[in-house]
Amino acid sequence: MASGSQKVIIAALIGNSLIAVTKFFAAFSTGSSAMLSEGVHSLVDTGNQVLLLFGLSRAKKPANERFPFGHGKEIYFWSFVVSILIFAVGAGISIYEGIHHILHPSELSDPTINYIVLGLAMIFEGGALYFAVVEFNKVRGKTKMSALDAVKKGKDPTLFVVLFEDSAAMLGLFVAFVGIWLAHQTGILWFDGAASVLIGCILGGTAIWLAYETKGLLIGESANPEIVDGIKGILGAQKGIVKTNEVLTLHMGPEFILVNMSVEFADKQKTGELENIIHTITKDIKVKFPRVKRVFIEAEDRSVK
Repeated sequence: MASGSQKVIIAALIGNSLIAVTKFFAAFSTGSSAMLSEGVHSLVDTGNQVLLLFGLSRAKKPANERFPFGHGKEIYFWSFVVSILIFAVGAGISIYEGIHHILHPSELSDPTINYIVLGLAMIFEGGALYFAVVEFNKVRGKTKMSALDAVKKGKDPTLFVVLFEDSAAMLGLFVAFVGIWLAHQTGILWFDGAASVLIGCILGGTAIWLAYETKGLLIGESANPEIVDGIKGILGAQKGIVKTNEVLTLHMGPEFILVNMSVEFADKQKTGELENIIHTITKDIKVKFPRVKRVFIEAEDRSVK
């Protein structure tokens, strides 16, 4: 069964594929720069969804000798690649096309087909955005965080990447509609090109934000503070531990947290007692926080400082 993230990506992939074809048809039929930029936008989004699906499949590969903690970070890498593509291809082509049409405006034909295509695109894109918001809220609802905090603290970039893409797409469609309408109503043809430039700026801003949010995950972010505090609470309640020095966590993937802790055990405990304490700590952490897959405990000697 496909996960929530995978369902969101597949829904967006199907929608963007259909939308891209209709936008390019309208752009070549009417000569609209804004519509061409929207076509490029949808084409880039379609390619991005393919990359995200590829990243999800790669992230599921089991651990091996070379990658002992698995391949979970593959999804972080491909999400970062998506942000670069949005900026380099989507924003770059849109801004270039817009500037070209501003400097060399051309007559636009009957805009009716553009309006029809934009209307259909809004329906398809709106459906994909609604699906993405529903899945995003399911995840956010578990933590009761605000939408902005959920994005900042989220460890599954596929959800907010698609959410950002679809939001930018809806805004771009509105800009394209206004630009085409103004160009035909006023006869000032550069309005169409200006809309294309603005669409490129929207894509550029989206790409920069996505790159910023995924960079930390790619480098290696810790688990959210409530998880770290929960682990410290488990350690504090365990008899036989005098002091917790450090609790270091690292997301090896959206569903894989690595935990390394440094603790001081009480003196004069037998090996069997220490083994029982370590077993209990590991079990309690994994039961309370299922995403914690590996736990390493470093025992420190209080006499060595």
